Amino acid sequence: SHRVGAPPLSGFEKVQHPVALLSLGNAFNGDEMKAWYERCLRRLDLDPETSLELVAELKIDGLAVSLTYENGILIRAATRGDGRVGENITANTRTIRPIPLSLSTSKASPIASLEVRGEVYFPRSAFDRLNQSLAHAEQKPFANPRNAAAGSLRQLDSSITASRDLAYFAYSTGPVSEMLASTHAEELVVLSNWGLPTNPFTQRFSSIEDVVSYCESWIEKRDTLDYEIDGVVVKVNDLDVQEQLGNVSNAPRWAVAFKFPARESSTILENIVISVGRTGMITPEAVLKPVEIGGVMVSQATLHNEDYILGRDIRIGDTVVVKRAGDVIPAVVSAVTSLRDGSEQKWTMPDVCPACQSPLQRIQGEADYYCTSTTCPEQFIRLVEHFASRDAMDIEGLGTKLAIQLVEAGLIKSLEDVFDLSENDLLNLDGFAGKKAENLISGIQKSKSQRLSRLIFGLGIRHVGKTTAELLVSKFESLSLLSAATQDKLLEIDGIGPAIAESIVDWLSVSSNQDTIRQLGDLGVRVVRSEEETPSSEADMPFAGWTFVITGTLPTLGRKEAQAFVKSRGGKVSSSVSSKTTYLVLGENPGSKARKGEELGITVLSEDDLISLAKS
Repeated sequence: SHRVGAPPLSGFEKVQHPVALLSLGNAFNGDEMKAWYERCLRRLDLDPETSLELVAELKIDGLAVSLTYENGILIRAATRGDGRVGENITANTRTIRPIPLSLSTSKASPIASLEVRGEVYFPRSAFDRLNQSLAHAEQKPFANPRNAAAGSLRQLDSSITASRDLAYFAYSTGPVSEMLASTHAEELVVLSNWGLPTNPFTQRFSSIEDVVSYCESWIEKRDTLDYEIDGVVVKVNDLDVQEQLGNVSNAPRWAVAFKFPARESSTILENIVISVGRTGMITPEAVLKPVEIGGVMVSQATLHNEDYILGRDIRIGDTVVVKRAGDVIPAVVSAVTSLRDGSEQKWTMPDVCPACQSPLQRIQGEADYYCTSTTCPEQFIRLVEHFASRDAMDIEGLGTKLAIQLVEAGLIKSLEDVFDLSENDLLNLDGFAGKKAENLISGIQKSKSQRLSRLIFGLGIRHVGKTTAELLVSKFESLSLLSAATQDKLLEIDGIGPAIAESIVDWLSVSSNQDTIRQLGDLGVRVVRSEEETPSSEADMPFAGWTFVITGTLPTLGRKEAQAFVKSRGGKVSSSVSSKTTYLVLGENPGSKARKGEELGITVLSEDDLISLAKS
């Protein structure tokens, strides 16, 4: 009874992850797995014949959720979100029965602070029961277990989540107040002893060949499980070696996801239509005779571009092979030419945009066509949808359907008009009652304080993704400073090349875009970078140029917290002691690194010394 009954929420508050939840690099076959392993060995400066112990665990097709325990009590649960900021789903997570509200003390006492990372998923048997009950109630069933899990976790009424029979597997830890173990496999045993569910098929291996065989064996066995998996995650087992390998910008070097081949099926290509994206890019789409692929009915698939269609000689009326992998948009792979009867029709790219009848143009050196109009209504609808999306301004409730309504009603003619909407404007639209209008306006007002990088990403500038937007904010502290940027100034930013710089300057040269920049500030939207986006000054970087090695258990800082403490102040963290080490931070049970540091005469710091050094 203590799991159910929290009052309904009005929305989900944002949660900043202390240490980012990274994504994973992919390997699609054995050769790519071996190439990843060889990269690890090279980075560690190890002989190619060296054997690194690896751990392989099933990649659950669900939603990443972090659980924070203090003194063994669950105090917070959050979605992964964009890896840095997620949503607080504590009330809903408390209703998921496999997740312990308090950790078991039968085998070991819980530590002061623990973040557990894992996957919430929908068992297939529970998913089938849910869809049957929805069908009986004449409600729309979910397309697949992953969508059902996502929909169930984001219920404002936690009693609905409680009725959904969700499950959870823990697969790693985030920040901890003390180290649990020296290897990943041992860490999972500790979590299991505390009552957290871990996957029973996780195995250790000493050769990459055995790992590849294990991964490939699950391609055929995956459907024997009561939950969806879309691959196998392989990790270096030793946590110190993980630390030594480190991360690239958005993924660890010490782990890789072996992805299963996409599921495929064949059906009839009934037509080819073209869609217009937010930048005017034209994408041919296949209209298919509906076919089930991996438990999902597919009636549309991408055909990418004209070259893709012509190069594969895909024709209207063909029997085609369609593949679907995870959440990726289904794609037509090939035509089955042996089944042609002569009635099939070759397709050619139209000359004009289907939305505004403006000429289409193919840019030299690119495979895509673009609508040449700057006032195309379809482009603008897609731009509004993108602007409001979760990775941009994150305006809940402003999706495709509402974007179409607002544009067609003339309520939004440029992006800044979003912030000028009133409840009365919305009440005149179909499907809007008082509370719905009030919630949307509240969401729009809330979005005004989003980070500047999100706003820049939301503007829909060609080639400017989330990472590029963050790079721009590191150089330009306000939207007005960016609006005056020259191509040369942009090229000074590491990570921005000629194509991106040219695209930004072209966008800024359009007078209506400059108007949008000015008016966003007038409407109260944050147009200067936030404190967390501001690059640290040298004064905030007391450890710049110094290399630290952290060993043993520190009194209050966990290993990852201590690393973050050093890195956020400009220091570098190494996993091995050498003549380049500036300081050795020593805790209890330090091991061989302490002896090596003593031999080399490295200055030793306690945790208190480290904190004092940061203030000096």
